[in-house]
Amino acid sequence: QVQLVESGGGLVQAGGSLRLSCAASGRTFSSYAMGWFRQTPGKEREFVAAITSSWSGGGTYYKNSAKGRFAISRDNAKNTVYLQMNSLKPEDTAVYYCAARSAPTYVAYPYGYDYWGQGTQVTVSS
Repeated sequence: QVQLVESGGGLVQAGGSLRLSCAASGRTFSSYAMGWFRQTPGKEREFVAAITSSWSGGGTYYKNSAKGRFAISRDNAKNTVYLQMNSLKPEDTAVYYCAARSAPTYVAYPYGYDYWGQGTQVTVSS
């Protein structure tokens, strides 16, 4: 069982930055692929970014609109994955969720992940 706790959300003006953190329990964190998703009311949860397990090389993957603005990283010593978000836009406003996949490789669909955090609200004002 893995428990995930997100933090770092908040209110920021357009063009600003936020860094989300996701702290994971468990001793096998490095073997999990990790992802960030987001969701707005009435819409499906959508993929934002993912990072493979360290054993798979720690490759990173992004939603097209996040490329060049967001960066996902992981610190296995701290059992934590991060999402650095720069040049934020109002359309980035959503609840952001951290997810863990019991496999080393990434997928971009939510049902490929086994564990989820409670979410953290990100609001970008124009």
